[in-house]
Amino acid sequence: MSILGLKLPTDPRWANVAEKNIKEILTDHAYCEQKAASTAISLILGYPEKSDLVDKMTALAREEMGHFQMVHNRILQRGLVLGRERKDAYVNQLNQFFPKGGDRENRLIYRLLICALIEARSCERFRVLSENLKDKELCEFYHTLMISEANHYTMFLKLARQYGVQTEVDTLWNSLLVYEAEVISTLGNEGRIHG
Repeated sequence: MSILGLKLPTDPRWANVAEKNIKEILTDHAYCEQKAASTAISLILGYPEKSDLVDKMTALAREEMGHFQMVHNRILQRGLVLGRERKDAYVNQLNQFFPKGGDRENRLIYRLLICALIEARSCERFRVLSENLKDKELCEFYHTLMISEANHYTMFLKLARQYGVQTEVDTLWNSLLVYEAEVISTLGNEGRIHG
């Protein structure tokens, strides 16, 4: 088990798939950053009365769009253009874990836990890239982003515990981690950050 709580670590050979599909990885990564910013804005719109959440999500949206720009710059530096967005099978499957509808406060906890898990897996994948890519500039880039993703992961988990009952949140979190290991075990052969 990793320091992030993930039950199934990424096979380092995934970096070979990533290296052979770097255009797809960079495009997918750019959209991951954009979606993270959109999610932060969506949480502000959904829960405007939670001032602490609003403050943190405002800062996060700004940071994630900054990361989007950084990834886009690397795409352009390689003489490439941003490709089209593709469905994210990983995130779509994670979103199926919790029940739809129901209590508004429970839905917030579910969203925060899903966000924490996506950030944790992204952090772990960025570590694999930073340690295994042959492109040294990209290694340094992913090392820097790995640290940001770790901070986002802990922020989302703390917010879930802040707005929920910690023992209940921890039980949900552990169940989600087990489910995520099953999901990630079926992925890993495509040029995607989570795929």
